[in-house]
Amino acid sequence: MADMTNSQQTTGANAPEARSARKSRTGTVVSDKMDKTVVVAITRRVPHPVYGKMVTRTKRVKAHDQENSAKTGDTVRIMETRPLSKDKRWRVVEIVERAR
Repeated sequence: MADMTNSQQTTGANAPEARSARKSRTGTVVSDKMDKTVVVAITRRVPHPVYGKMVTRTKRVKAHDQENSAKTGDTVRIMETRPLSKDKRWRVVEIVERAR
C-alpha cells in the first residue's frame, strides 16, 4: 500500500472521473403538495414497435426540491441522485420556465 503511485491513489471511490455521468431530464411539475418534493411528468415520444407511429410515453417521478420553489405547471430540469427516500431518486436542478 505504501508504494502506490499518485495516479493510483486518485482512482479510488472519491475520484470524480470514476463516477458515471448522471441522467438529466426535463419535465413538467404536476404536483407540489408535499414538503420539499415535487412530482414531475417526463414525456417522451417513441415510435410504435410495429406500426412506426409516434406515441407518447409519460413517466412520473418524485424529485427533491430543497427551496420549495417549483410550482405546478413549471418546466424543470431534474438530475439523478442517490436514493433520498422510498420513491425519491431525482433532484430539481433548475426551473427552466415558470407556469403562467
